[in-house]
Amino acid sequence: MRYRCNMESERFTTSLRALGLGDRVLTSDAQLAAFGSDALTAFNQRPLAVVVVESAAEVAAVVRRCHEAGVPFVARGSGTSLSGGSVPVEGGIVIALNRMNRVLSVDPDARIAVVEPGVINLAVSAAAAAHGLAYAPDPSSQSVCTIGGNLAFNSGGAHCLKHGMTANHILGLRAVLPDGEVVDLGGESTEHVGPDWAGMFCGCEGLFGIAVEATLRLVPVPESVRTALAVFDSLERAGEAVAAIVGAGLVPVAMEIMDALAIEAAEASVKPAYPSGAALLIVELEGDEAVVEHELAAVEALLREAGCGELRATADPGERALIWKGRKSAFSAVGWLAPDYIVQDGVVPRTRLGEALREIDRLGAERGIRVANVFHAGDGNLHPLILYDGREEGAVERAEELAADILALCVDLGGSITGEHGVGVEKRDHMKLMFSAEDLGLMEDLRAAVDPGRLANPGKMLIPPPSASPAAVPNPAATA
Repeated sequence: MRYRCNMESERFTTSLRALGLGDRVLTSDAQLAAFGSDALTAFNQRPLAVVVVESAAEVAAVVRRCHEAGVPFVARGSGTSLSGGSVPVEGGIVIALNRMNRVLSVDPDARIAVVEPGVINLAVSAAAAAHGLAYAPDPSSQSVCTIGGNLAFNSGGAHCLKHGMTANHILGLRAVLPDGEVVDLGGESTEHVGPDWAGMFCGCEGLFGIAVEATLRLVPVPESVRTALAVFDSLERAGEAVAAIVGAGLVPVAMEIMDALAIEAAEASVKPAYPSGAALLIVELEGDEAVVEHELAAVEALLREAGCGELRATADPGERALIWKGRKSAFSAVGWLAPDYIVQDGVVPRTRLGEALREIDRLGAERGIRVANVFHAGDGNLHPLILYDGREEGAVERAEELAADILALCVDLGGSITGEHGVGVEKRDHMKLMFSAEDLGLMEDLRAAVDPGRLANPGKMLIPPPSASPAAVPNPAATA
């Protein structure tokens, strides 16, 4: 049953308050305004209510109430998703997890941390720093994004080349299933017997329920870190340098490329003092000091062989932080160049990076649209930033068409429609580019086995079947 009238809606929100939530059930227009969209503002939907929870028990109680009443729900942390993944659906509620922000424990011997889902990504490393440990996944939004959101979308970051994605660092979790049942998946060991349920939950975009506690793997803070900055006269040469480094058997912790437009945006915003050029390649190495020095010499030789111009390398923490500040601010920095933008998240094989970038440039030129390129070069994860002005008639549609063409290009080159931002609402219709009808049917069957009522974040990742309630489909509203 879905709620269709104000009286029924009021009864439901009253029943939520009766759980002891009181004024933490938000219903006024002013209170709900910030929860209608995530960082992809092209999709916006006013929720029925926002419930600010403070414990796993409260999450379970709210989800059980939704299950009994047939009301859809979506969990939300900081709302930094770039795919519409945490957009509410009509008649549904938002379960806000920000107050569940405690680091419950850090075990330096086992190298694990147990945290609540509202903990900010960077806060995990801060809590572990006293023990010489850190949490490796580092999305660009790591100073504001939450572990729960990282887990839902299997986030990566600049350093995922060596350390892997969130799924490689989630050992276990406690989750509330869509009927309100609380389950423990995985544990504290890196070796599990039987199905990897925690791994399956990681990246499910909320379709299997809500994580309320996560056991994270920590890594030692390296003895030595060196960050090299190389300038190239073309993106193609920068891409060839990446292939040469990997081909030589070297595994830097990160390799990132920014094009001239992205460099211009960073300089206008945070002023990292980048050298000018058509492309900038950041290569970072970490480990024992002697090994890092040896590998840095090899990397510098390969960069020069690939035709780089200016080349810098530093171990100074302040200089390194400024280099990464410029890279990690790139998404927001393009606001200095255009009032609106779409950021895509396709993946291509490393060997086809140059081909992909040339084609993206051609596609953008055909439509008269500027595209700033920033990407995790080491694993071929592209983040083209499509710049437009939403005040111009048809600009949004042209930008979305270009974004769709870029995703199709990535798949044609042997890649994927997403590397770490998730499918959400934005890329849902593109799933058929990668998967057959049978594949998508199996995914829907698995989802239905866990959530027969399709109440957990409906309308995301998978297109709802014809039998699904209209309330299961998010309502896109262009706000640019």
